Amino acid sequence: MTTVLIVDDQLELRSIHGAALQSHGYSVLTAADGPRALASARAAHPDIIVLDHSLPGLTGVEVATELRDDPRTADIPIIMLTAHAYGAVGRKARAAGCVAFLAKPCTPRRLLTEIERHGGTAGVPTAAI
Repeated sequence: MTTVLIVDDQLELRSIHGAALQSHGYSVLTAADGPRALASARAAHPDIIVLDHSLPGLTGVEVATELRDDPRTADIPIIMLTAHAYGAVGRKARAAGCVAFLAKPCTPRRLLTEIERHGGTAGVPTAAI
């Protein structure tokens, strides 16, 4: 089973995307800020990370950079899901190793498609998105 770490300071987004992914057979972990994202990624080594940019503690770009610089987490694909997906933030996130960007708002179906595109495989779907 593929494990996805969803990092966003908005509880509603973590809940909506997490429930949708779980209904499609993914295991979901969540974190609400940059330091917790780093700790969770290092402890659980998820298969994919969905990362917001605007986070308490560390920005998404800072989190992505630290994960890329750590041999234990350097191979985890990171999808940036943010309201700042273009411009300077987008360039910095690409430089930090993010494999994709999704602009908020983002439907659960669009997120699922992007996760599958970057290697995520789910279990048996239990509900439609």
